Amino acid sequence: MSAMHEELALLLQAMPDERRITVAGRQFWQGHWQGQPVVAVLSRIGKVAAATSATALIERFGVGRIVFTGVAGGIGPGVRVGDVVLADAFVQHDMDASPLFPRHEVPLYGCSRFATDPVLNARLAWAAQQVLARVALHLGPAAVAEFALDAPRLHTGLVASGDRFVSTAAECRALQQALPDALAVEMEGAAVAQVCADYGIPFAALRTISDRADDDAHADFSRFIREVASRYSLAMLSMWLTQQP
Repeated sequence: MSAMHEELALLLQAMPDERRITVAGRQFWQGHWQGQPVVAVLSRIGKVAAATSATALIERFGVGRIVFTGVAGGIGPGVRVGDVVLADAFVQHDMDASPLFPRHEVPLYGCSRFATDPVLNARLAWAAQQVLARVALHLGPAAVAEFALDAPRLHTGLVASGDRFVSTAAECRALQQALPDALAVEMEGAAVAQVCADYGIPFAALRTISDRADDDAHADFSRFIREVASRYSLAMLSMWLTQQP
């Protein structure tokens, strides 16, 4: 799953036999990649769109696990542009049903955080580390120089999702105060994590940091996605799939 077309384009090119199917008004591509059966979908942006896409993957296509890739804004200390965050849990930073429930707690679930799958995470972490160790090989020296990708790192931890684009220093500071252990912020993952928890489906998410979610978060996102994030996703997921039984 990816939220934007630029994040998914290279992956689709790698599927030699994809067949496009329309479900719930969105396009799914069913085929094979690295010898594994795969369904790819452009979820669209936001929690509701992501939840619809995840539900369709499970109900219509019977997928056994879901991986989300794309970009995010970094809010944790030391999380830099070009780094990758592997989520070990998700929280909805804009969920607030207080005073009936504690802030961030999803009503009637008794929790605010939804964990991702540790086995899936371990395999994806290995693949991500292999790619980041040889970043110039996968992106090319020009992209590494242009985006100043000096020794990009993999971080594992909490990711916050919400239905607004965080792009000011004030918003970033507010999130850091409310969720001091959050590494990154985006707009879909928590919804997919909740759907996967409902169905008992393993879920993981790899997010490339495209900005620091502050007043400087106005770079050329499309170019960064094409030249960096999409190539990260292609290389990391390809390496992960080659290790599957």
